[in-house]
Amino acid sequence: MPDNIPLQPVRRPKRHDSKNRHGCCPWSRCCGMGDLRPRTVWLGHPEKRDQRYPRNVINNQKYNFFTFLPAVLYNEYKYFFNLYFLLLACSQFIEELRLGALYTYWVPLGIVLIVTIMREAVEEIRCYLRDKEVNSQIYSKLSTRGTVKVKSSGIQVGDLIIVEKNQRVPADMIFLRTSERNGSCFLRTDQLDGETDWKLRLPVACTQRLPTAADLLQIRSYVYAEEPNIDIHNFIGTFTREDADPPVNESLSIENTLWASTVVASGTVVGVVIYTGKELRSVMNTSNPRHKVGLIDLEVNCLTKILFGALVVVSLVMVALQHFAGRWYLQIFRFLLLFSHIVPISLRVNLDMGKMVFSWMIKKDSKIPGTVVRASTIPEQLGRISYLLTDKTGTLTQNEMVFRRLHLGTVAYGMDSMDEVQSHVFSAYTQPTHDLPASRAPAATKVRKTISSRVHEAVKAIALVHNVTPVYESNGVTDQAEAEQHYEDTCRVYQASSPDEVSLVQWTESVGLTLVGRDQSSMQLRTPTGQILNFTILQIFPFTYESKRMGIIVRDESNGEITFYMKGADVVMAGIVQYNDWLEEECGNMAREGLRVLVVSKKSLTEEQYQDFEARYVQAKLSVHDRSLKVATVIESLEMEMELLCLTGVEDQLQTDVRPTLEILRNAGIKVWMLTGDKLETATCTAKNAHLITRNQDIHIFRSVTTRGEAHLELNAFRRKHDCALVISGDSLEVCLKYYEYEFMELACQCPAVVCCRCTPTQKAQIVRLLQERTGKLTCAVGDGGNDVSMIQEADCGVGVEGKEGKQASLAADFSVTQFKNLGRLLMVHGRNSYKRSAALSQFVIHRSLCISTMQAVFSSVFYFASVPLYQGFLIIGYSTIYTMFPVFSLVLDKDVKSEVAMLYPELYKDLLKGRPLSFKTFLIWVLISIYQGSIIMYGALLLFESEFVHVVAISFTSLILTELLMVALTIQTWHWLMIVGELLSLACYIASLVFLHEFIDVYFITTVSFLWKVTVITLVSCLPLYILKYLRRRFSPPSYSKLTT
Repeated sequence: MPDNIPLQPVRRPKRHDSKNRHGCCPWSRCCGMGDLRPRTVWLGHPEKRDQRYPRNVINNQKYNFFTFLPAVLYNEYKYFFNLYFLLLACSQFIEELRLGALYTYWVPLGIVLIVTIMREAVEEIRCYLRDKEVNSQIYSKLSTRGTVKVKSSGIQVGDLIIVEKNQRVPADMIFLRTSERNGSCFLRTDQLDGETDWKLRLPVACTQRLPTAADLLQIRSYVYAEEPNIDIHNFIGTFTREDADPPVNESLSIENTLWASTVVASGTVVGVVIYTGKELRSVMNTSNPRHKVGLIDLEVNCLTKILFGALVVVSLVMVALQHFAGRWYLQIFRFLLLFSHIVPISLRVNLDMGKMVFSWMIKKDSKIPGTVVRASTIPEQLGRISYLLTDKTGTLTQNEMVFRRLHLGTVAYGMDSMDEVQSHVFSAYTQPTHDLPASRAPAATKVRKTISSRVHEAVKAIALVHNVTPVYESNGVTDQAEAEQHYEDTCRVYQASSPDEVSLVQWTESVGLTLVGRDQSSMQLRTPTGQILNFTILQIFPFTYESKRMGIIVRDESNGEITFYMKGADVVMAGIVQYNDWLEEECGNMAREGLRVLVVSKKSLTEEQYQDFEARYVQAKLSVHDRSLKVATVIESLEMEMELLCLTGVEDQLQTDVRPTLEILRNAGIKVWMLTGDKLETATCTAKNAHLITRNQDIHIFRSVTTRGEAHLELNAFRRKHDCALVISGDSLEVCLKYYEYEFMELACQCPAVVCCRCTPTQKAQIVRLLQERTGKLTCAVGDGGNDVSMIQEADCGVGVEGKEGKQASLAADFSVTQFKNLGRLLMVHGRNSYKRSAALSQFVIHRSLCISTMQAVFSSVFYFASVPLYQGFLIIGYSTIYTMFPVFSLVLDKDVKSEVAMLYPELYKDLLKGRPLSFKTFLIWVLISIYQGSIIMYGALLLFESEFVHVVAISFTSLILTELLMVALTIQTWHWLMIVGELLSLACYIASLVFLHEFIDVYFITTVSFLWKVTVITLVSCLPLYILKYLRRRFSPPSYSKLTT
């Protein structure tokens, strides 16, 4: 993101050890993956290596051919309940413990296991095919035999690789040559750092000057490269040519690199490979996101533990009532097997299938098009979010910069007065340079000329101090070469690493000074009169997140003047420019308007001053140790007493419907925190503009603190304020968390809104983690850039916004949306429905199992506590599958209110935050219902049957099936046609199967009137009281949503 923060992945040693992250074996040290060390790489001679390097293979698979089955089985059965069901099934091989046919235990277990293995296998095959596609890509390699083809997996350190336009860079390389005339190339880095703006890369000057690419093999040269690390924004190395006279030494930096996973956007490039395989920057920055488990899964696990405890207790009671007679310990095991349905094996399958349906519904919702679910295991988490942490730029705002303000100290120009700036620029290039005679030049004219020259100087500086390159493309009428030659305006687009810079250059074009050409060493500007101004680029100092400024030294070819231009953030530029009394005040004023402010300055240099600087700068750049510090020191020698030219203000406009969406979230009881890398004033203004902070709300701006004492005093001052929004900077936040973590989080969690500015990616993830630990509530993180990935992966629900900064955030997220406004419907409708449906489904599956277990307990107690199963064979399997599966699972289609009502009344979401749909109270109610219905059905069947025991089975089982179907109908709040189909289909399946169940049920008996009236009476007694209770409750104590539907 352009929040001025680099991508620094969060290291989580507890969750992602290096072995898992890089996918290497425990013996990696023996395989050439030991300590990472610097290296000397000879061009075109991979055999001259001083250490072993890993193969250039991308491997994102979790398993291999041999480990797949053991690993999947281990992951499945390392959890107690899965292991419990496995042991249960295995016990049936012991004759004394067998209670029925083996398939009654092994078929359900087998189905669950097959589904799991197939899901893992499909995912693994997809991963293998993706890796194979990448590893099999063909590249051209320069060798003594000419140009040869090589697979990506066959590339070695030291190889000279040719990469064509629009081709992926296969390994980390040093840029040696390009086919582009301007001696540079552009890279698309969106898959590496999440930024969609192209990056300018420069080849090694020595190798670019060679006549042909084949000459690279004729020279004796090598690259010294630092040890592999995760920093994609910096590189330290040197290039040495030994056979030159004298030997050539060039420093290498990030501008000379071509990192793997980037794409060449212009020309054909040649590079020498320096890192491969697991040492690639992109691979070292890849960490497997933590496996997120839904809160409802943990709650259901807790309930199943209670059920298992009940199972053990019931079994012990049964044996105790037998007075522990005979081999009582075997009887305990038999009862454990007999009542095993208390813990439903189908619960996990139903929940997982339900989540897949919820995910499909989200993807198919036409009102939030483009939404993608990447974590189909946690859609119900969206219904219980308490804290939403959002990025600012590109998430709440559009990341489309518009130039709004030029401030010269004594005069400011806004959007309505840009024509004045245009006229000043025009007059600067059309009026003669000599002054008017004194008699004809009044004082006002002199003042006007002074302002005119100042405006011209400011516009000229803005047009020069940047890293923007104009690119000419064919428009159907004019081809690319012709457009580039004649500087065709209609064919020109600007490319830069920051949208801020593009907006500034577009603005200078609008006022008459147009950037028409740029290469590695020169820049061309076109004046309003059509004249071309040529400037030689002597040095360029790129923007870094540490320096917060960028500079350029140019020579004006028309007069030979050398000028050092610089622009940067006010916090660093204030100490660089000459003393003035307006900079700080005006920067604050512009920031309060929501503008991103840059300070522009210049300094004229003599030829001697520049030559002295260049000598020291080149020497510092060749240093291998502490290069950054030495280079910064040399540059800082120039950054003194610079002339302040102007301030620029650009605006990043809010995305569509951000305000109503934040209003919905606030009314739903969700607290929104904004975490951004932008400056305090801009962040505060955006928060107000988006109504994250309401107009009448007090704001406490946390004073900048550096010591424990200052933090203590400021926290005390903050404690005295009530119901106010908090605005704090990243530096102050770090101090507070270091000394007063608990106190700070306690106070911050009480605030209606929190804005953290100047946040690093690490701090964003740390805040998410602290909220989870301190509050125990669910968090949702929303972002659109590479620097939001760590926050998104840390949150309980990560939502990525597909924006102008690429797809890195959306690819790392659990859910991906196209706009921030879609978040309202995602939470209020889909999150709410998914949670309520999951709660209803899980409790009904438990109820279904408890019913049959209660009947078994009643049956055993009536028949002298015998460990004999009530239902055997297909009856026991059919009960939880074809007879009740469709109606029970159709609960995933149920909803209490329409989606429009849920969006109109977000207060309905608040009820879910208390966890009421699935709680110990609701669980106990369902347990009591199950015990009541199971007892009524079993006692009723025993009471009403006349002669044969097989009639008990027929009456009780039929009543049980009908009761379950009626209970589903009782639970449903809004009928769907598929629910009716499910009910009728299940009933039809049961009636049809009675013909084949003569082994368990008397077919002739079920056709009698006696059977029908007995089943009807038992079913009515088991269900009618519950229907009456439901009616009375709706009549005298209706739930909140029912008031909205009437």
